[in-house]
Amino acid sequence: MKIAVAQGDGVGKEVIPPCIEILNLLLKAPKFINLDIGYSKWAREGTPITDSDVDLIKQADCMLLGAVTTAPGSSVVVLLRRRFDLFANLRPFRSYDLTPHKLNVTIIRENLEGLYAGIEEVSADVAYTKRVITRYNTERLASFASKLQDVKKITIVHKANVLKSDTLFRDACVRVLEENHIFYDEMYIDAAAYNLVKNPEVFDHILTSNLFGDILSDEAAGLIGSLGLCPSANIGPSFAIFEPIHGSAPNIAGRGIANPIGAILSVKMLLEWAGENSKAILLDDAVKKTVENGVTTPDLGGTNSTKEVARSIISSL
Repeated sequence: MKIAVAQGDGVGKEVIPPCIEILNLLLKAPKFINLDIGYSKWAREGTPITDSDVDLIKQADCMLLGAVTTAPGSSVVVLLRRRFDLFANLRPFRSYDLTPHKLNVTIIRENLEGLYAGIEEVSADVAYTKRVITRYNTERLASFASKLQDVKKITIVHKANVLKSDTLFRDACVRVLEENHIFYDEMYIDAAAYNLVKNPEVFDHILTSNLFGDILSDEAAGLIGSLGLCPSANIGPSFAIFEPIHGSAPNIAGRGIANPIGAILSVKMLLEWAGENSKAILLDDAVKKTVENGVTTPDLGGTNSTKEVARSIISSL
């Protein structure tokens, strides 16, 4: 397997190296294409990513991406999502018994449209942002969700009582889920935010639009204990990018206390995407064992370093 790797900025440079060690351990002779992209490249060259970088990524089967600080007017992550048509964003959240909240939910987030479509007009006194919902992208997102393994129920989260664009989103999702005989219910976004805290057991998989999925993701991360625990996958028809959902965290970068678990679980998702399910289970078990043994970074109330947590997981493997 050929994997493009970009450590990015800040704590990305600390959490990605153990991921490479894990991939070398679990895969047979993986090949890595190392890329220098992100804010530091923008500071040097005036652009965070070049066409040459994109051409190198195209040579890979998939990509592992660390945290990237957004350069003014140019988001690397948004550019890559659009360039590779990564329409589905998959974010699983599991509590590991670290908090009183028992959460085991996966958010399936539309990745290209909504209020993040980038269609805006700004003047001195007024600013307009166009919310884009298309039947095409919504239907293929719902179709993607229908094919996921271990789906007991999908909750469509929307605000169709106020937003006509969400009526389209809701109706398109319902049609596809019913066509695929998927058990589903639906919930308004404000009710979903409330129930995620009060009654998290009612959720299995959440299917929602771009901004709603972004907000619910951070809420879910807070409930399970830390953004540092959370992986994600950006998936398209023929390519995927795997990354922790946390940012570059410049306030702790270089201190050796960043939580590597989100990045390592992103490797688990990479393995699943590649069909290496038995190895993904091994990695998941190693992470779970490390957390249960109390080997955790300060964001989870622990005293261990980034390297110590990663070493515990690798030793378990």
